[in-house]
Amino acid sequence: MVAPPIAPESPETPELPARRRRLSRPVLLRMALAVAGGVLIYLSFPPRPLWFLAPVGFALLAWTIHERRARAGFGYGLLFGLGFMVPLLRWTGEFVGLIAWLPLALACALMISIGTAAMAFASRVPGWPLWAAFLWVADEALRGVFPFGGFTWGKIAFGQPEGWYLPLASLGGAPLVSFAVVLTGFGLFWVVKNWKLGVPLVVAPLLVGFVVPVGVDASAGTVTVAAIQGNVPRAGLDFNAQRRAVLDNHVRRTVELADEVAAGKVKQPDIVIWPENSSDIDPFRNRDAAAVLDTAAKAIKAPIAVGAVVVDRGDGLPRNQVVLWDPEKGPTDTYTKRKLQPFGETMPMRSFFRLFTSDVDRAGVFQAGSDPDGFVMGPAKVAIDTCYEVAFDSVVRDTVTAGATIIAIPTNNATFGYTEMTYQQLSMSRVRAVEHGRAVIVAATSGVSAIVQPDGSVTQKTGLFVPGALVAELPLRSQTTLATWLGAWPEWVMTAAGLAALALGFARRRKDSNGAAA
Repeated sequence: MVAPPIAPESPETPELPARRRRLSRPVLLRMALAVAGGVLIYLSFPPRPLWFLAPVGFALLAWTIHERRARAGFGYGLLFGLGFMVPLLRWTGEFVGLIAWLPLALACALMISIGTAAMAFASRVPGWPLWAAFLWVADEALRGVFPFGGFTWGKIAFGQPEGWYLPLASLGGAPLVSFAVVLTGFGLFWVVKNWKLGVPLVVAPLLVGFVVPVGVDASAGTVTVAAIQGNVPRAGLDFNAQRRAVLDNHVRRTVELADEVAAGKVKQPDIVIWPENSSDIDPFRNRDAAAVLDTAAKAIKAPIAVGAVVVDRGDGLPRNQVVLWDPEKGPTDTYTKRKLQPFGETMPMRSFFRLFTSDVDRAGVFQAGSDPDGFVMGPAKVAIDTCYEVAFDSVVRDTVTAGATIIAIPTNNATFGYTEMTYQQLSMSRVRAVEHGRAVIVAATSGVSAIVQPDGSVTQKTGLFVPGALVAELPLRSQTTLATWLGAWPEWVMTAAGLAALALGFARRRKDSNGAAA
């Protein structure tokens, strides 16, 4: 019997699985490096003073997306964004669980992946690290306005209050700081490919940031300020149910400070800053609240900026306001918070989200203000930027260009417990100090309250969930930094440059495709 002929073995049959295994290893490595890069960015943020980890994280991102397709850039960028945003935004789920935390982190990561897809698409453009850094700025600009009015948490500049890049904020604001960090990181990656180009990209941003002078002189005099942290009875979402206790705590700590002043232990303050939500009892409707505020102001013998929830007499809807309370005249002026926190003070698409959880009805129906003008308090013109507002470039700039010589940040972080949120927000205040050349007073209900100098340094701060009072003599400054003068122009120019590189990348790919077809 003759055996049938054996069909020749296809060379591809036994090799295909091995080839797939070989291809999967670099892909898995890139996936792991993308996540690791995002985690390094997170670790560079406060309360850790590890600012130098951020460029390393971006070097890993560059390695994963350079010369990849846009689709791969999107996928790797999503992993990078999750590695960054999931731990960074852990505070959002402190008392409500995963329903707020993980969807928000995913949404932020998806926004980041749009930028990384664009970077990958443009990665064959000459001088790619420069253009990719511009595209990162463009992506941060997009995240500042979309969705739901934008969510700027995670802007790279906000992780740099301890770093050499911080002085760049006085030249081009937070966008220039972000650009410098990203360019350094992409430059680190580029050193391997072209060290003659890569080394300057690494060195130049650090060197410029290191040598830029930051003004701290008291060109408009000085003011003695007091920041009051009255504390709350307990952390959690029900701090509003404790509103009388919170008000009494701030009155008590202010009166105690007045006793310390009378005893000569501390200097008499010219102005006093209370936190956001320090009086959630409307003092215009409640005589008892007005009476205790009078007591506090008369005891300390200085005007107090009081964070209050005020119900408008016209439409009956609440406003998050800061009320200027004079020891002799009582309430004389108000500032209404202009940038409201979605899913907290307001609830976008309430009926839609109610399909998933009834917790959406815990979000408020606050109405936004429109006037950026702050208060004249003693010798100072005080800019008021309430809590969430400090995260938005244009909001803070508008209060400074209204003539402010010092900045106050009243805030309430009690709903986020002992998480890193308050330290992340304090870092924003430090960036704003340098950006606009103004000292900053941070007054928080439960901490961390702080005194920030115009160079971004913190000279005093409180602990978490303890009462306290910070008193300091601070410089008043009337100079306009280049960043304040330029406003959004640096961000617009860098965004335009990034989009131009994207268009150039599209033209090059189309040309290559036409050449291949010919």
